[in-house]
Amino acid sequence: MSNNINLTAARVLSDMPIDTLRNEITQIDHEIVKLIAHRQKLAGRIAQAKHVAGVPIHDETRRKTVLEDAFNTAVEEKINPVFVQQIFAILVEMSEEKQRECSGEGNLP
Repeated sequence: MSNNINLTAARVLSDMPIDTLRNEITQIDHEIVKLIAHRQKLAGRIAQAKHVAGVPIHDETRRKTVLEDAFNTAVEEKINPVFVQQIFAILVEMSEEKQRECSGEGNLP
C-alpha cells in the first residue's frame, strides 16, 4: 500500500508545472528573508541587553549551542546537517555584526 501512495504522490508532483513549484520556492525564500530580518532585529535588542549587562558581543558557548541545535534539527528533518550548520554559522556572524553595529563597533553603513 505504501508504494502505491508514493507512486501516486510522485505522479501528482510530476503533473505540477515546474513554474508552480518554483513560485512556491520563491515564496518560501521571501519568508526566509523576512525571518532573517526579524532575527537581525532581535540581535539589535540583544546588543542593548549585553551592553547593559557588560558582557561581550561574542559568546562562544551560545554560538556552539546554536550550531549544534541547527545540526540536530537538520538530522531530524533528514536534510544535510553540514549545509544547515554552515547557514547558521553565517546567521550567527550576521547577528554579531548587527550587535557590533548597534554598539558603534560595526562595519555596516
